[in-house]
Amino acid sequence: MAEQMSDVVTYEVTEDGVAIIRADNPPVNALGYQNRLGLWNAIEKFDADATAKIALVHCDGRTFFAGADISEFGGVRADPLLPQVCDRYEAATKPVVASMHGTSLGGGFEMGLASHYRIAQKKSKVGLPEVHLGIIPGAGGTQRAPRVMGAANALEAITTGRHMSAVEAHELGAIDRLDDSGDPLAAGLAYCRELLAEGAGPRRTGERPVPDATPELFAEWTEKVKKTAKGQNSPLYCVEAVSACMLPIAEGLEAERAVSAKTHSDPQRPALVHAFFGERAVNKIPEAKVAPRKLETVGIIGGGTMGAGIAAAALNAGLSVVMVEMNAEAVARGEKNLRRNYASSVAKGRMTQAALDGMLEAKFSTSASYDALADVDLVIEAVFEKMEVKKEVFGKIDAIVREGAVLASNTSYLDVDEIAACTKRPQDVIGLHFFSPAHIMRLLEVVVGDKTAPDVVATGFQLAKMMKKVAVRAGVCDGFIGNRILGAYMKAANMMVEDGADPYEVDAAVRSFGYPMGPFQMGDLAGLDIGYFNRRGKDATRDPETRYSEGFLDRMYENGWLGQKTEKGFYDYAGGARSGPPNPEIPAMIEAERRKLGINAKPFSREDILRRYIAAMTNEAAKVVGEGIALRPVDVDMTSLFGYGYPRWRGGPMHHADAVGLDVILNDIREFAKDDPKFWEPAPLLVKLVEEGRSFADLNKG
Repeated sequence: MAEQMSDVVTYEVTEDGVAIIRADNPPVNALGYQNRLGLWNAIEKFDADATAKIALVHCDGRTFFAGADISEFGGVRADPLLPQVCDRYEAATKPVVASMHGTSLGGGFEMGLASHYRIAQKKSKVGLPEVHLGIIPGAGGTQRAPRVMGAANALEAITTGRHMSAVEAHELGAIDRLDDSGDPLAAGLAYCRELLAEGAGPRRTGERPVPDATPELFAEWTEKVKKTAKGQNSPLYCVEAVSACMLPIAEGLEAERAVSAKTHSDPQRPALVHAFFGERAVNKIPEAKVAPRKLETVGIIGGGTMGAGIAAAALNAGLSVVMVEMNAEAVARGEKNLRRNYASSVAKGRMTQAALDGMLEAKFSTSASYDALADVDLVIEAVFEKMEVKKEVFGKIDAIVREGAVLASNTSYLDVDEIAACTKRPQDVIGLHFFSPAHIMRLLEVVVGDKTAPDVVATGFQLAKMMKKVAVRAGVCDGFIGNRILGAYMKAANMMVEDGADPYEVDAAVRSFGYPMGPFQMGDLAGLDIGYFNRRGKDATRDPETRYSEGFLDRMYENGWLGQKTEKGFYDYAGGARSGPPNPEIPAMIEAERRKLGINAKPFSREDILRRYIAAMTNEAAKVVGEGIALRPVDVDMTSLFGYGYPRWRGGPMHHADAVGLDVILNDIREFAKDDPKFWEPAPLLVKLVEEGRSFADLNKG
């Protein structure tokens, strides 16, 4: 009969001497206090139990221990801590077997590594993803993983934090036996009995040597990670900790714990934890309790880069897709664009050509007539970003698409309410702002109009879930959340260049902050003609008191320097290169523009540049939250992380602003406002928070 070791762990011994240490802590058997306490009590009992010859660690439910209990993040944890539990299992005087299934991640995999033998279901996954939370595998993972899979393989797995299949882990030596029965308890019992028949004893991971662990290997990996981590500290901490595997296990574990302590005092850790929780927090919306509408078939209008990307994302989600273009030639081009999105997957063996052809035959169709959209559940328009074009499209689909279908515009700036008003069913209209390439980028801004029905919003979030995207609820304004804030910090960058900053210094400063590219590199990539036409569209309504600092960008357009598409922009892309040296003609052109405007150039240090860049971003973000365009500061953070290349290890612009100090940023804004009070007008919400001694984080708690 099973004996209770804690609220969630039991212990029982079979007639032939297998002690089953069973955890049942749904939904994912997280290694919270009750699990740790039960595991500790069970191993103590096992070692003292004369009737028990071998122990089997097994979890009920859908997975083996899937990692730490996230509810304990940031709090004080009670003994026994997981490192103590893992050390105790490795020290057991009789053999211990872990039977793993589902996703054995982080502490779950460390529990497996601390056991003497490991069997796993063939379709399961393992991994040590702590690096993504700004920490290291601190329960022996950095010391035991190298001893079963080699130091080089362990470094790759731990510094990337990637999940690996049980099959790969078996090939690397981290798992001893694979089973595909789907019954981890039966498989584990069978393995235990086999080991008993062989007379197997304890096989402690910590006693194994690590032949490839050399000072040269770790020096090489340190340099490698410095380049790939791009400012994130935890991968370097991981290398430092793994390097201790050259020591005896007791000393190595002590070194691991010292490195672990450093990670917990690093400000990048709370930023990465904020990002982890933020990805989940953005799903908490007013419409969350409403059931979404039926979502099985999607119609996509437009087969260009964006339309084809959205089609691929929908197909990957298991949806049926109808792509509509204006004529047969455009239809053929759209299908070609779609197939191009899968070319890399086929070339790398992730998908066979036959599988691709089969999926397209079963789930994908094309048409040159809007009539093909009559019965779809959701229509996504992905045509040219002009209001008159959008209205024409929505007028047509309003007359054809079935009642109750969702009508969505993939717009990045335009007024969704104005688009909805040209239909007879504005309650069915929503904005779905995908980011290019749409089948890869994870952000989806779900833009909610004044009359959008709650179940339509829920359907937008359901679509994001099916596509494995991060959905953020946005209100209607020019640019919504992301592009509105982008416009503000791009404006700040332009003003600095006009006032004397070198554009290449601005790009370098922004990259040093952690962005993959600077604002002018990004402009070259997107195409400088896009910004030009956007500015011309706003000429008639632009506030005459607002500084126009884009004159040098207009001159670039007039010169035909549009970026990568013309092989020349701020940088030179001769021969179609994806990167290149600065365009040597830019400095003289900018200086001529300054002379025309009567501006005396002044120098900007890297600190000057980042102060303005961050202040502009924070101020506009505070306006976006204050106006209700974003529900909370965390929604701004996730938009920035998943759509705009903001460094994850800084948590997002609102989290970073809290870390810098809102009073510090407000003082910067007021200083800059002395020269330009219109642009640098402080956001009312920012002023209010500083006066009340509160933070953006406080607003996320509501």
